Amino acid sequence: MHPVYTEATLRALSNLRNPHHFVWYLIPLLAFVIYVYFVEIERKKWNIVLAGLAFYGLEWFLEIMNALWLHFSKHSAVWTTPNHSAYIPLVGLTIEISMMFAVAGVAFAKILPEDKKMKILGIPNRWFFVIANSLLCVFIEVILNQWGVLVWAYPWWNWPNVWLIILIGYMPYMIFSFWVHDMGSMKKKITVVAAMWGIVIVCLVLFMGILEWI
Repeated sequence: MHPVYTEATLRALSNLRNPHHFVWYLIPLLAFVIYVYFVEIERKKWNIVLAGLAFYGLEWFLEIMNALWLHFSKHSAVWTTPNHSAYIPLVGLTIEISMMFAVAGVAFAKILPEDKKMKILGIPNRWFFVIANSLLCVFIEVILNQWGVLVWAYPWWNWPNVWLIILIGYMPYMIFSFWVHDMGSMKKKITVVAAMWGIVIVCLVLFMGILEWI
């Protein structure tokens, strides 16, 4: 099938993994990410560290799936970040978004009450924060979409049909990272997070390095 790419897709592909877009603000951003994790490591809050890594690992996996959607559709990824970035590793992922997701899971895990059974507004607190955090993230995405820096090409993943973005785009992040956070066994936490990142690395090697699909 002959590709019929959207304008945003063509711009994203032209900017994809272009090292000449580098700007120095990435260095303090990286330092901030490192600082966030080191603070939790110093405090020995391993449940928060691993929840953050689980959140970030799932982000990379879903971004790879999004890039594969573009490869097979020959039209557009579900979401596209065409420009305005110091580096675009995947068509729907800028380096700035990547660094944000690296710390977002830590931030969301830090607000979880120690009492898993506590309710907020009559809702179990884990589910309350799954819903509230997802709504917050989608609200921000809608603003980015309206500004034209985050492009949605399909009507079922676009304003005003944002319910799918809430259910598939963000709730899985919260559920997965909270699940890892609440696991009783540290060995299980590490195993799940390592498996998540193992899948990501295999996908990157296969789809980016060998097949060059993304």
